[in-house]
Amino acid sequence: MITNEYSIEGATLRQRIEAMPEDCILFRSDFPEYHTEFVGSVLSEFTTEGMLVKIAHGIYAKPRNSRFGVVLPSVDKVVQAIAVRDNAEVLPSGMTALNALGLSTQVPMNYTYLTTGSERTINLSNRKVVLKRGVPKNFCYGTRLISLLVQALKALKKENVGESELKVIQQLVSKEIDKETLVKDVDMMPAWMKRIVKPMLTT
Repeated sequence: MITNEYSIEGATLRQRIEAMPEDCILFRSDFPEYHTEFVGSVLSEFTTEGMLVKIAHGIYAKPRNSRFGVVLPSVDKVVQAIAVRDNAEVLPSGMTALNALGLSTQVPMNYTYLTTGSERTINLSNRKVVLKRGVPKNFCYGTRLISLLVQALKALKKENVGESELKVIQQLVSKEIDKETLVKDVDMMPAWMKRIVKPMLTT
């Protein structure tokens, strides 16, 4: 029940934001029960006070304070929050997928994700996050491991898969708990990737 413009169920917008946990991500559009200009002014006040950090247009983070200073949520956490808000799936691709699996130690300056939602580019501090529309087959795998591995190997290319990469993939495959889904997923991989991963299922 809205008691007035500034309060809902007895808690004001300020109190609701103050009660949110550290490391959470919030959107200006999270509070449709309030006038947008009012929401904007409250978020702006919190940003000035240092309780919130504006990380992109309409996106704010409640940073975690550590002994090293203010810690913002990871890029992946921000992207996952956007996906939840848009009721979409997201999947790291390219260098971002290689990095997520430990197949590359190079930290990408630009992060790329495939999404079932709308395409967009977000500037997070000094990093660019690109959400590209992905075809449904990218999201057909039951395990996150194979979803990521397909994207990582696509970026790496067949000729660049060497001993060190095979070792990392073998470790990842051996740690996957859902063996039954893993076997089904490997069967759906592109042929050259399947030839690399399938023998690892029996070792």
